[in-house]
Amino acid sequence: MTKIAVVGTGAIGATVAAWLIADPALDVTLCARTPFERLRVQTPAGDLESRPTLLTDPAMAMPADWVIVATKTYDAAGAARWLERLVQDGTRVAILQNGVEHLARFPQLDPDRIVPVVVDIPAERTAPGEVVQRRTGSLTVPAGPAGEALAALFAATPIELRLTDDWLTAAWAKLAINCAGVVSALTLKPAGIAHDPEIAELMRGLVSECIAVGRAEGAALDDEVADRVIEGYRSGPADSINSIHADRLAGRETEIDARNEVIVRLGARHGIDAPLNRMAAAIIRAS
Repeated sequence: MTKIAVVGTGAIGATVAAWLIADPALDVTLCARTPFERLRVQTPAGDLESRPTLLTDPAMAMPADWVIVATKTYDAAGAARWLERLVQDGTRVAILQNGVEHLARFPQLDPDRIVPVVVDIPAERTAPGEVVQRRTGSLTVPAGPAGEALAALFAATPIELRLTDDWLTAAWAKLAINCAGVVSALTLKPAGIAHDPEIAELMRGLVSECIAVGRAEGAALDDEVADRVIEGYRSGPADSINSIHADRLAGRETEIDARNEVIVRLGARHGIDAPLNRMAAAIIRAS
């Protein structure tokens, strides 16, 4: 039986864990800060409920075949404490996080054992162990044996595993979506705010900066990315709340570094200015 440890039980971690737990061929352990007895995820295919094995102390963790890290990007240090116990020879680590710096956040790991994952699973946590999954979604991983092995874990789930020869472009395309989402955190209004023409133009400017820096980093992004991002926000549920918006509403730390500041930071090394993303980050930091 394949042993899997899921580190982080927010919206993505809980959703992924719920689907994996439903497969009797997998032995899934949740690693979290906040304990809960029942895991319930409302999915498009119906509710998934279980009473998972859950640990809150890294000292109690045992080595796993796979570790799925689904913490917030700013909590890499917290995830690392679990990895010290969970990772052994042969363990593979899938990083399900926002941004484009999956490997850089975990320098203590051999890069060859890391599988960076672009996550497209709209979901919102309503309470510890309680999540609403709005769309089945997908996970995008680099093509190759490690990516194929991760895909095999999800073979019994409806989540689509996409293998790509150009993961860098996939990651920057997702970052384009995420960087535009900061407008909801700034206005404290859900995705429907994209129907406002002036807000849409602001989103277009944020994404244009992302495109320029992404291209400098080697991503193949076309000029229509911004149009697709805006259309995506407009065509989705108007009441959808993205993670940085939810974090700001709850008074929690946000992933502003991985979603907007990274564009400013990486742009600087290419001599590309990103004033809109810098401004958005400054406001979030100050609020």
